[in-house]
Amino acid sequence: MRNADQDMLHMREAARRIFLKGVEAVEPAAAVKRNCRREGDRLRIGESTLDLSTFDRILVVGAGKASAPMAVALEQILGERITRGIVNVKYGYTAPVQRINLVEAGHPVADENGVRGARQILDLITGASHNDLILCLISGGGSALLPLPVESISLADKQATFRVLTDCGATIHEMNTIRKHMSRIKGGHLAMAAHPATVISLMLSDVVGDDLDVIASGPTVPDSTTYRDCFCVLDQYRVRAALPVNVVRHLAAGLAGRIPETPKAGDAVFAKTRNLIVGSNIDAVTAAEQEARRLGYRTLVLSSMIEGETRHVAHVHGAIAKEIKKTGNPIPTPACILSGGETTVTLKGKGLGGRKRQVSGAFLFRLPSNLLGGTLPSGVPAKIDFRKFFGFLQCDIPHQHTNRISGIVVFPMEFNGVLCAEVFYIGFPADGGKKCSVTDFLAWRAEQMQAQC
Repeated sequence: MRNADQDMLHMREAARRIFLKGVEAVEPAAAVKRNCRREGDRLRIGESTLDLSTFDRILVVGAGKASAPMAVALEQILGERITRGIVNVKYGYTAPVQRINLVEAGHPVADENGVRGARQILDLITGASHNDLILCLISGGGSALLPLPVESISLADKQATFRVLTDCGATIHEMNTIRKHMSRIKGGHLAMAAHPATVISLMLSDVVGDDLDVIASGPTVPDSTTYRDCFCVLDQYRVRAALPVNVVRHLAAGLAGRIPETPKAGDAVFAKTRNLIVGSNIDAVTAAEQEARRLGYRTLVLSSMIEGETRHVAHVHGAIAKEIKKTGNPIPTPACILSGGETTVTLKGKGLGGRKRQVSGAFLFRLPSNLLGGTLPSGVPAKIDFRKFFGFLQCDIPHQHTNRISGIVVFPMEFNGVLCAEVFYIGFPADGGKKCSVTDFLAWRAEQMQAQC
C-alpha cells in the first residue's frame, strides 16, 4: 500500500474517533445522569439538592428528538417516585419507558399528534400545587414537537408560518420569536401553567449561544422578546403579507396591547423555576478537540456559534483549509479544524436537500483535488443527476463537476438535536478503475440518506 493511502486510512480512523467522542459528549441519557444523582430522598440536579420527601407528586413533561432517552435516564434515577409523565417525541424516536407516556408527533412540521400531546402536557400540569415537582425534558426539535397555538390560530396557520420563515432564511432565534407569541405553552407559558409548583428543566441545547429562551422556544424560561420584535422579523424579511391573516391579526393585537405579553424576567411564575443545560454544541466540539489533540493533531476551534448563509460559511471553511495547506496558517498540518453553529439556506427554487448537504458540497468544490486522495467505496454509481438534490438551492455548485476530488467528506448532521457531523471517505482507485465525480458521490449519498428517512 502506498504511503499516501496509509496516511488517508489513518486520517479516516482519526476522523471517526474524533466524531464519536463528540457524539459521546452529548449522548442524552448520559447527559442527564451526569447532572442528576439520587441518594435516597436526596436528588441532586446540577448544583441544587432537592428533598424528594417534601413533594406529593413528581411529574415529567417535555418535548424533543432526544427526550425519549432522557426520559429513560430519569426513570432509572427516580423509578416509582415518578407519578406520571408525558413527553412528545419525533415519530420513531421512542424508547422503552414504564411511567412516562411518549407521544410520537411530527417534526420538523408540527402535526395533530403534537397538538394532542402538548394539550395533554398542559392539562397534566395545570392545577399543580406548591408540593409538586415538575421535571421538564427539553431537546432539539422541541419547538415543532410542542405545538399548541392560541385559539385564534389554527395548526394549518402555524404550519404555513413555519414554511414562510424557513424559506426566507430566518434564523432559529427569529423563528422562535414568532413561535413564542403564537403559543399557549412556549415563551414561559408552561411555567405559568405549572405555578406554584417547583419546575426544573433539563435542556439539551441545539441553538447557537445556548440562549435558554430560544431552546424549544423556552416553555419554562422568561421571554426576552416582544410582539414588536415579531414585526421586526417579518419586516426584515418582507414576509408579513405572506403569513396567514389570523397570525398577523394576533400579533397586531399583541403589539397594540390587547393581548398580554409573554411572561418576562421577574414574573412571580418563575420564582420556583430553574433551567439547566445538560449538553450543548460546545460540549461536543470540546470533546472532539480533546480527542484530536490526543491523536496528535494541531487543533483550531473556530467557533461554536457560527451562523449565516450556508454556502458562505462553507466557502470560509474551504479557504481556511487551502491556507493551511499552502502556508501553514493559522495552524500547520497535521491540522483539525472544528466548528459548530446553525447556518441558514435561503430557498430560491424547488427541490430536495438542505443546509447540511449544501455546506458539504460547497466546501468540497472550493478545494483543489491535490488536497485529498484515497480509495473509492464500493457501490457508488457512475452517473446520478444530483440536481434534484442541490438544484433548488441555486448556489454556486456547478451541475457538472469533473475534477477527480477524493478524500474525507464530512456531512454535518444532527445527533439527537445537537449538531454533529457524519464522516465519509471517498476517492479514486490508483489502478484507474471506475471514476466518480464528487457531485456523483454527493448525489449518491443524498439518495441513500433520503431512503433512510
